[in-house]
This record gives sequence, structure tokens and C-alpha cells, in this order.
Amino acid sequence: MSDRAIIENEEQARAFVGEWGDAAAIERLERFSALLLAENKQQNLISKPSESQLWQRHIADSVQLLQHVPRETREDRKGTPWLDLGTGAGFPGIILASLLPNIPMVLVESRARRVEFLERVVTKLDLKRCRVVGERLEKIKPFPVNVITARAFAPLDKLLRLSHPFCTAHTRYVLPKGRSASDELAGLKARNRRKFHVEQSLTDRDAGIIVSL
Repeated sequence: MSDRAIIENEEQARAFVGEWGDAAAIERLERFSALLLAENKQQNLISKPSESQLWQRHIADSVQLLQHVPRETREDRKGTPWLDLGTGAGFPGIILASLLPNIPMVLVESRARRVEFLERVVTKLDLKRCRVVGERLEKIKPFPVNVITARAFAPLDKLLRLSHPFCTAHTRYVLPKGRSASDELAGLKARNRRKFHVEQSLTDRDAGIIVSL
């Protein structure tokens, strides 16, 4: 479990994110924030109340996942991609791609309007190694991946079943599951449950992140 204090406001969130990104990365995140808030007037990407807590509720919430990915995986540029399922408004996929622009990122999102938004963001932020796949996961031809993230994709048992074809012996799952984390993990069969544990979220003291061992 993390021994860091819970992030409680925008100032703390920005400071935390700054520990993980250089000036160019932070500038990309600022530009993304502006694009997101503008698009939120056209389609419901995030809740209106969370707009004023964008860095705490969404950006830092995404960045904290990097704590649970080994350094060698975060720095691997050999071409094995990271897979983000149900990227939606860009969390965590766009955030991770902004911080790690040299890592291949594949963002899966089936909703057409959100795909259009994500593709526009990828272009405007010049995220050359990030691509958006506008399909349901079960229709995508499997390929090996280093990391699988998913913020609000599916219940854990279904998520693991659908993503299994993309896994290798070294694939790391990092799944923010909110307040249902422990219950979802407890619901797995014992042989699968042993492969994961729950980490404390840094942005919500009642939320957890399911991480593979």
C-alpha cells in the first residue's frame, strides 16, 4: 500500500503530476485540459462538478497508475504497446501518452463521438506513438501488450476475460476500480484472485486500484 498522503486539492494534484512529467509533458496536459473543457460543452465527457477538480479527480488520478508499473516497463521503447480500454474522455490513456510520449499507446474506445475527440487530441498534442482504435475490444485482432489499464470499462471478471488474448507472461494490469475494488477482486475465482492485489488510490481514500502481481 502507498504511504503517500491523499491528494486533496488542485494544488496538490498539480504538484504530484509535476513529479512525473517534464515541462513539455505538463504543457501537453494543460493543452489537453483546455480541449477537454471545451469539448465537454458539446458532449458529456466528465461531470460538470468535476471540471473545477480536473487535475485531482482525473489527471492525477490517471498519473498515479504509473507508481504501479516497473521502471523498466515505463522506459521500454522497443515497440510493445500499452493498452487502455474504454478510454472515454482520455483517462488514463491520453494522460499516460502525454507523460510517456515514446511509449506506444493503444487507446480502445467504441463510442464514435469520443473516438473523434480522442483522435483530434492525439493530433493536436502531436502524440506520434499513440493511436485510437474505434472498435469493441472483442473485435480487435489480439497483439501482445506490456500494460493494460482501464478506468471504467467493465466489471473485473469480464475485463480479464476480454483482455486475456492480449496478455503475455509479463503483462501488468493496473485497474482503478474506485470503491468497488476489493469487492470485485473478492468476486474472482481463487486461482485468479491470487494474481492481483488492491492498492490505495491517492485521489480518494475510499477507492482502490487493482494491480497484478
